[in-house]
Amino acid sequence: MTCILVIEDEDLIRESLEDLLSLEGFEVITAENGERGVNLASQKHPDLILCDVMMPILNGYEVLEQLRQDKALSTVPFLFLTSMMDRRSTRKGMALGADDYLEKPCTKDELLEAIAVRLGKQQAIDQRIEEKMESLRTSITLSLPHELQTPLSGIMGLSELMMMQSEELLPYEVYEYADGIHQSAKRLYRLIQNYLLYSRLMVMRSQGQTLFTSTYPCNSQMIISNLGDRKARSCDRLDDLELNLAKIDLAVSSEDLTKIAEELIDNAFKYSPQGSKVAINSHVSDNAWILTIQDHGRGMNAQQIANIGAFIQFERQFYEQQGIGLGLSLAKTLVEFYGGKIDIQSQENVGTKLCISIPF
Repeated sequence: MTCILVIEDEDLIRESLEDLLSLEGFEVITAENGERGVNLASQKHPDLILCDVMMPILNGYEVLEQLRQDKALSTVPFLFLTSMMDRRSTRKGMALGADDYLEKPCTKDELLEAIAVRLGKQQAIDQRIEEKMESLRTSITLSLPHELQTPLSGIMGLSELMMMQSEELLPYEVYEYADGIHQSAKRLYRLIQNYLLYSRLMVMRSQGQTLFTSTYPCNSQMIISNLGDRKARSCDRLDDLELNLAKIDLAVSSEDLTKIAEELIDNAFKYSPQGSKVAINSHVSDNAWILTIQDHGRGMNAQQIANIGAFIQFERQFYEQQGIGLGLSLAKTLVEFYGGKIDIQSQENVGTKLCISIPF
């Protein structure tokens, strides 16, 4: 049953609202002042709140301000029921996060319509969140077991072969087996480290830490040049790499810049065919360091760009992929922790251009 909290200091109005809403099938809880209303909201977690403005102890604005600071109640629809309908009062309430104003006295139909609209809107928001969560659960279910199992299978299979053939293997064969085990272990290690780093960043963000600072600037040109060269060599695509990097000492930790560039450069080569160019450029403009990475590969459509997030992969059923869709989201999060942003321009079957901007 939908629960509505009514916060009203006038007994007659409060009791009338309780009777009316109860007859309409709502569960109704009431509070005679703002302080009591805040306490009840924290205890009962109502689906909607009707609140007067002029009340003792805490007025309506103070009630709203406190509730919006509570994560569990920050999205609960909040309607003011008041005789104060001047423009200034309305704007103040809306600025604090009120969803609607109803003027006293209002008719039964006006009240029920306002409630229905706000509950419907909240239901649509909840449904959209649930759809995203279901998509996330599906992506994790499909990608995570595969990404853990693949390198583990490589490690176990190659090591088992080495043990079975230990008396027959030549030195170069031992090296080939060992190299295969090492590559699988590196893939698994990177997956685990990315997952742990992303989890740590999410915890820090939830605790209110949103900005990083670095005491020691890093040589952005050297870091990105080395990463680009190393990745191109590993893919046998040195001829595809184009570098034009400004020599800038950036106030970002070398570890974080390495992770940002590594993930984005890796994606550029991973999702573009051999023989197509991967261009990496950097410069300073308007007190910001700008890095662009452009490939001519698969690209993304607008919907895919909007849905970018951790553990999200696109069209896995059509393409062999490594990773759990964490790289771009991880890089984006790190850039944001330094006050920057990533702009993504992409077109299917044409390519993708990433523009990273960090205040300089």
